[in-house]
Amino acid sequence: MAYSSSLSLSVCFLVLFHGCFAQIDLVTNRGQSQREQQSQRHYQTQCQLQNLNALEPKYRYKSEAGVTELWDQNEEQFQCAGVAFLRHKIQRKGLLLPSFNNAPELLYVVEGHGIQGAIFPGCPETYQSQSQQSQNGQDKQQSSTDQHQKIRQFKEGDVIAMPAGVAHWIYNNGQSQLVLVSLVDVGNSANQLDQNFRKFFLAGNPQEGLVRGGQSQRQSRDRSQSQRGQEEEQQESGGNNLLSGFDEKLLAEVFRIDTRLARKLQNQNDKRGAIVNVEREFQLTSPQRVEEEQRQKESEEEEQEEEEEEQEERGQRRERREQGRKGESRSCNGLEETFCTMGLKHRTDSSYADVFNPRAGRITTVNSYNLPVLQALQLSAERGVLYKNAIFAPHWNINAHSIVYITRGSGRIQIVAENGEAIFDDQVEEGQVITVPQNHAVVKKAGRQGFEWIAFKTNANAKISQIAGRLSVFRGLPVDVLANSFDISREEAMRLKQSRQEMSLFSPRQGSHQ
Repeated sequence: MAYSSSLSLSVCFLVLFHGCFAQIDLVTNRGQSQREQQSQRHYQTQCQLQNLNALEPKYRYKSEAGVTELWDQNEEQFQCAGVAFLRHKIQRKGLLLPSFNNAPELLYVVEGHGIQGAIFPGCPETYQSQSQQSQNGQDKQQSSTDQHQKIRQFKEGDVIAMPAGVAHWIYNNGQSQLVLVSLVDVGNSANQLDQNFRKFFLAGNPQEGLVRGGQSQRQSRDRSQSQRGQEEEQQESGGNNLLSGFDEKLLAEVFRIDTRLARKLQNQNDKRGAIVNVEREFQLTSPQRVEEEQRQKESEEEEQEEEEEEQEERGQRRERREQGRKGESRSCNGLEETFCTMGLKHRTDSSYADVFNPRAGRITTVNSYNLPVLQALQLSAERGVLYKNAIFAPHWNINAHSIVYITRGSGRIQIVAENGEAIFDDQVEEGQVITVPQNHAVVKKAGRQGFEWIAFKTNANAKISQIAGRLSVFRGLPVDVLANSFDISREEAMRLKQSRQEMSLFSPRQGSHQ
């Protein structure tokens, strides 16, 4: 009797929860689709681009241990793509203070290496760090052991994903400067504020222009430099982190601390900015650090980390395939896997290349298939390396805008709109950004020093369609269609189809014909 009652109760709970989750999923999808339609309508009027320029940072915010640079998000090409773009330069032992954004973010490590932490609400503190300050038994157990959420190491060439509203921090534990470029997708449905980039700091006293994506500085650009400096100094003295606006007595009560410490949390007179110098080396424990201490060889540690990541990815893919065979939704593979332990980074070095031509270069793609969190962010990335005078086949992005940052070298980029006019045809250099709108044709050619870039794309699985090469549209068209379309002979059409046997990256030709 008791057994049947328990069974009946369990079935009732199962049906109830299933119905609740179905309702939540329905409401969420309906809300997202409405916001996406609103976003599309908003940006349809913003993409009438007649001329593009390669852009450089407009706003520069100096901190104690680094610099943050922002591009002007009012530029037409950024308004069209619905994104903001910024760059952090963090000095050795510099800490980018904990903060979160109003929209998903995708970062690329241009130079250096460091560690990063992301704090997901409701997830356990699975890492322990022990300080070396105290050697006394009980005191050491009580005060020198710290538990925290997972710490991730990264290095040059890594792509790091960060969901909207998730607090994170970055520390440069290397021996040189750390440079990160970041795209923030303010047009994403996860952002329910306005279309401006906002950065919410949990500590410190960053400049107001930084937390508002350059907005306050843009509004005061007509003022003199001295007036602007005075204004920023006044803003800094008021405090610009989230705790600054709370009453200090209420903060003291919330954290069970005295009001003196509560005032320290508000950082009202802190002049260090958003990137602060860490005087003492961090005492953080991670599997990577333990391995390094045991082996004292960084190369072996990195190889083991790569193997672990590959095994984790294979396990996730195997789990998704099993769920697919069972008819389960791809997005429902367990809260503990998708939220608390999901991977946030992927490497783009030569061993991860998806397309490689020994005479032309390589392309590495980071999307939701090799970094599943990107499915939720609806972002992806492409790292390109072209050798001297090599060409990336002319193509268009089928389902995404592409925001290209030049990481090394220089090259020529041409972008053509639907009316056949080139809206961009110029040389681009390291540190510049150019947006390739969706469906616009683009071709890249490297200069004498080679050409490297990272492209952020506004779709979790961005696709391209080539105009030339073995995988091109022309290769798939019948010869007669080509001959009649261009009013050429069948022989010329066949030569047009078969002239390039390379796939996507073209080696430079010796003595090209006009």
